[in-house]
Amino acid sequence: MEEITWQHFQQTDIRVGTIVEVQEFPEARKPAYKLVVDLGPLGLKKSSAQVTKLYSKEELVGKQVLCVVNLGKKQVGKFMSEVLVTGFEDEEKNIVLAQPATKVPNGSKLI
Repeated sequence: MEEITWQHFQQTDIRVGTIVEVQEFPEARKPAYKLVVDLGPLGLKKSSAQVTKLYSKEELVGKQVLCVVNLGKKQVGKFMSEVLVTGFEDEEKNIVLAQPATKVPNGSKLI
């Protein structure tokens, strides 16, 4: 893995937000949900997330997640994703969401 500088890392804007809406995304090539994430002062942002194996729609609502907010928009089928919701692959290649250990204000920046 290539090293980056501290300055490079600081350019990545990672914020916490709360998932407020979850919809099915049947048009996605890989199973996914359409999410709406409340990022506090940054507003409501949309994202596509391939987390259908480990999370139901109902249990996602209210979860805080870490989002990269400065990657730019990405077209996913007919859906425009505005932020990247982050996670990790488990042993079975399922996505486990990256979350703060305790609740923090929406829009808080990872430092």
